[in-house]
Amino acid sequence: MDQAMQLHSLVSTVKRRRSLHKRAMSALVDCLELYEDTIDQLNQSRRSYGRDFSAHDRQTSLSAAIANQDTCRNGFKDFKLTSSYSKYFPIHTHRNLTKSISNSLAVSKAAAVAEAVAKKHTATAFTKFSKQRSSGGGGGGRRLMSSDQKFPSWIPLSDRKLLQDSETTTKPDLVVAKDGSGHYTSIQAAVNAAAKLPRKHKRLVIYVKAGVYRENVVIKKSIKDVMVIGDGIDSTIVTGSRNVKDGTTTFRSATFAVSGNGFVARGITFENTAGPEKHQAVALRSSSDFAVFYDCSFKGYQDTLYLHSRRQFLRNCKIYGTVDFIFGDSTAILQNCNIHARKPMSGQKNTITAQSRNDPNESTGFVVQSSTVATEAETYLGRPWKSFSRTVFLKCNLGGQVNPAGWLPWSSDFALRTLYYGEYGNTGAGASVSGRVKWPGYHVIKTATEAGKFTVENFLDGNYWITAAGVPVNDGL
Repeated sequence: MDQAMQLHSLVSTVKRRRSLHKRAMSALVDCLELYEDTIDQLNQSRRSYGRDFSAHDRQTSLSAAIANQDTCRNGFKDFKLTSSYSKYFPIHTHRNLTKSISNSLAVSKAAAVAEAVAKKHTATAFTKFSKQRSSGGGGGGRRLMSSDQKFPSWIPLSDRKLLQDSETTTKPDLVVAKDGSGHYTSIQAAVNAAAKLPRKHKRLVIYVKAGVYRENVVIKKSIKDVMVIGDGIDSTIVTGSRNVKDGTTTFRSATFAVSGNGFVARGITFENTAGPEKHQAVALRSSSDFAVFYDCSFKGYQDTLYLHSRRQFLRNCKIYGTVDFIFGDSTAILQNCNIHARKPMSGQKNTITAQSRNDPNESTGFVVQSSTVATEAETYLGRPWKSFSRTVFLKCNLGGQVNPAGWLPWSSDFALRTLYYGEYGNTGAGASVSGRVKWPGYHVIKTATEAGKFTVENFLDGNYWITAAGVPVNDGL
């Protein structure tokens, strides 16, 4: 904690220097926000012991703190200013903070394992009890939702209904319309208004009518439990063109950036039109915990969808891009999605994922489940952005232009022993594993038990009691 506060203070001091290069200033602005969030995450993790806050929650907070440090440094790398980063951030202070967070993660992971075992034993006992009641003529477990929906348990029933209804009858709190028929003509104006409305823990719903909204939207971490509903993919479009080549960091290039926890989006297209020649250009960035994207589209080229940190669930979404177009250090499951690899620039190689887990005890990773991969050019499933990158494809249909090797190195043999890449039950012309890479960290998952570790319930939730209670959130695979 002391090191994080020291680094935050240092960034604040350096940022006031008038002699700073404009691009270095852009990176420092990111760092200031990221270290503020790191302090919050460390405080939350420290206060959580003995409260209604699971070990998995603590892992999420600490993993986000790790991601924040990496993102601060990446801003300087975007502009080839790594030497400036070393000048502004004393290496011993940075290392001490990293070591402290890593040690806390190790303790939290051990607690999470013990917690999971205890829950599993409780679940087994509860299941036996339920069966005994059922055989004695009692009613079975109450079905709260249809088995094909498979939403994580942390999505409230009220939100599930909003997500599933094609035409929601729920009255929105705020309406955005380009033609002036709503409360506001821009999404950001509605978000700013939402921050001032008294809610008493109620979710706030913003309805965005069909139209093209040319703006960069930011939902700060203080603005929580917001749902944004559009009129459907390619009807409600949020578009921007910020990019690294023109002087914006990857982190700040997002057309739509959300940090407030509990964010939900449905029926919206998020896009960045900078084009492949502008390199990193993000359509959407999420650092929101318990975020849900349903029936949404994300369009870009390099770095389209930035799943930066914490936990996200995407269902029935369409993602378009070229290089590393699903990337970041969150814990995310993409379920029933269509992933479309566009034609890259000459000399580029298409890679769908670049997950950036940087500590073996982080809870983060990407799971692509029951999704379709279509390709316009030769494409790889992913490459390791950081040392402990973790990505799994479960029961996906892989197009014929997926390279037989499947996965691409980042640089030489970097991370090939420490990453975890897995495939299970995939189909399609690009699904054969006979020609896949032979890295120590690559796994052809052969059993349902092993694959089951990466389902919604186990990887994103960890709530064994849901299955025991008979709630069909996800049967696994």
